[in-house]
Amino acid sequence: MQKLLSLTALGLALSLGFSAHAAENTPAPTKQQSKMATCNKDAGEMKGDERKAFMKTCLSNKPATQQGKMKTCNAEAAGKKGDERKAFMSECLKK
Repeated sequence: MQKLLSLTALGLALSLGFSAHAAENTPAPTKQQSKMATCNKDAGEMKGDERKAFMKTCLSNKPATQQGKMKTCNAEAAGKKGDERKAFMSECLKK
């Protein structure tokens, strides 16, 4: 019984030591992983083609083209009309 208790205690101590050691050796996220996390956060609630276009632009680290901006802003402006839409599009395209 004494041996069993000693072996159990030793096994527990070793397993805790290995898990603590493994946590210390977790590599930091790569530049690409960090960029992906940031782009995902910035994409917010976008879906479908709009999200694909945004992620492609975001991950390529190139400024959005005017055509890409127009597509994104048009999608976001859905439901707005008249002066409200005009003001929204103006502000959106300046970004």
